[in-house]
Amino acid sequence: MLAFFNTLSRKKEEFRPLHKGEVRLYTCGPTVYDFAHIGNFRAYVWEDLLRRTLKFSGFRVNQIMNLTDVDDKTIQNALEQKVSLEEYTAPFITTFFEDLDTLGIERAEMYPRATEHIPEMLDLVRRLQEKGHTYEAQGSIYFRISSFPGYGKLSGAQPTEDSAVSRIDSDEYEKENARDFVLWKLRKPGEPFWDSPFGQGRPGWHLECSAMSMKHLGEQFDIHTGAVDNIFPHHENEIAQSEAATGRPFVNYWLHCAHLIVEGEKMSKSKGNFYTLRDLLKKGHAPRAIRHLLLSAHYRKPLNFTIAGLEQSAAALTRLDDFVLRVHRQTLAPGSDAGLADAVKRAASAFRAGLEDDLNVPTALGAFFDLVREVNSAFDADRGGETNRTQILDFLRPAQCVLGYLCLEESREESVQIGERTLVIQYSMDGLDVNLRSKVRERLEARGRRDFSRADALRDELAARGVVIEDIPDGCRVKRS
Repeated sequence: MLAFFNTLSRKKEEFRPLHKGEVRLYTCGPTVYDFAHIGNFRAYVWEDLLRRTLKFSGFRVNQIMNLTDVDDKTIQNALEQKVSLEEYTAPFITTFFEDLDTLGIERAEMYPRATEHIPEMLDLVRRLQEKGHTYEAQGSIYFRISSFPGYGKLSGAQPTEDSAVSRIDSDEYEKENARDFVLWKLRKPGEPFWDSPFGQGRPGWHLECSAMSMKHLGEQFDIHTGAVDNIFPHHENEIAQSEAATGRPFVNYWLHCAHLIVEGEKMSKSKGNFYTLRDLLKKGHAPRAIRHLLLSAHYRKPLNFTIAGLEQSAAALTRLDDFVLRVHRQTLAPGSDAGLADAVKRAASAFRAGLEDDLNVPTALGAFFDLVREVNSAFDADRGGETNRTQILDFLRPAQCVLGYLCLEESREESVQIGERTLVIQYSMDGLDVNLRSKVRERLEARGRRDFSRADALRDELAARGVVIEDIPDGCRVKRS
């Protein structure tokens, strides 16, 4: 039974989608005013685990992840750099997708941008206005939270009696400080704006997600996710404006992941513990190890991200790689060992049970490593048959589909054409991401044209990132350090 902890009900519930066999999922994406940091990726990797687990459980997933390309931060930064909003946000959007690919995060079905959905936002404001949930003040349109009796059901925040005069224009504000929030902001000098029946202006941040999610998933859908700091005010306000407009429940299951801290402290540039994904890659840490560490704690518990933890993750992956390599290469007799067959069945059952229990990855991984120990012990004692090998690999393949960081190939070759010569790169259980594979090819090409200075520099760069290259007459072999 697949079950999730629902922030709305404050309890774990069996998951039942609105439409049999299909899950409609909305995940809060990045505000593209800067490069995403590892705290952001804790949420994105967990949401990827959720997506993969739903598919593992047999559901068809329709996932929407928004790109917030207009809000207070993007506008302010674009104004400071004297460029258009589109020019400012474009490189951060490009980098975001590159980072998703590097971490093995599956692409959502759609990434709608806020600036492309202004008509839907204006329609939502109109509906709220017609039902008496809005008022105008100093040229902006606000949502009157006292008009929505259910306000606070997600976060526990309660409106004050003077909420009509306690209003806020800022997209983000202090926790538990419930105030009327802005839906449509009056145009300010120098800011981007759109024409509307309410005057020239731009949307408020909270309005954007409601309009985009309802357009692409319907007025009621299955799951909405985000980090815990989205609960209030953002998700609370989403519920209020959406349900006030439609008169029906907005989302059935609200899932939120806990914060990430670094070396025991809140991440801060001033403390020197602020990392983007690219910062970590430059330090030589592998994407697989980063993904493994981000998934290592249960999503509802804070994660302490440390460099020592990254090194432990890399060591754990090496152990898993060695295990898979041994499964491929172990000399086995025909037939099956009953004890090993039972061990695989227990591991598969416990792995699934862990995932179905609110995405409990530590429990699922515990079953995985129990199997590693049992298989290694059996192989050391010359137990096991060819049927067991097939059973183990049949367990590993769906496990990789969920975890996204296993390397299941025994080896792989890639041909590279250099002039009239065809050279071969032999990969042996390396699990390299596309960026490192590109570096390997670049080094081989440099060596082929006798640019040994560049080839040596690339060899050193790869070695610093845990990749060993052994040159052979017709190419090179690539291994883990």
